[in-house]
Amino acid sequence: MYSADHVRAHVFLCALACHVEWHLRRRLAPLLFEDDDPESARARRASPVQPAGVSPGAKQKAATRTTADGTPVHSLRTLLDHLASLTLNRIALAGNPDHLFNVTADPTPTQQRAFELLGVDPAGVFPVDVQGD
Repeated sequence: MYSADHVRAHVFLCALACHVEWHLRRRLAPLLFEDDDPESARARRASPVQPAGVSPGAKQKAATRTTADGTPVHSLRTLLDHLASLTLNRIALAGNPDHLFNVTADPTPTQQRAFELLGVDPAGVFPVDVQGD
């Protein structure tokens, strides 16, 4: 059953998701099929009312399907899938099975670059040492 509160909450969550996606796309633009230099495209137009178009860097990225440093360009979906492959491993030592700790896998260069663009340290997200379950 729908209520006014449920509808408002749903609209709020949808708006929040769009807001988060917009910020992710802006931050991760160098790795995505997104124009990460819109100012360059805007500066090349003849008139301020003319549409800005796409920057030369974005055209190059789309044509070669690689970034300036040679890494593959992603859609937001494929980049998120790639980031999701970074694992957190919970380890127990053979001599002391009650002592558990977390170890993150080494990120790929693409994952590392994405974390840098987002300002996130993947090693700092999880506690290094976790006791018990």
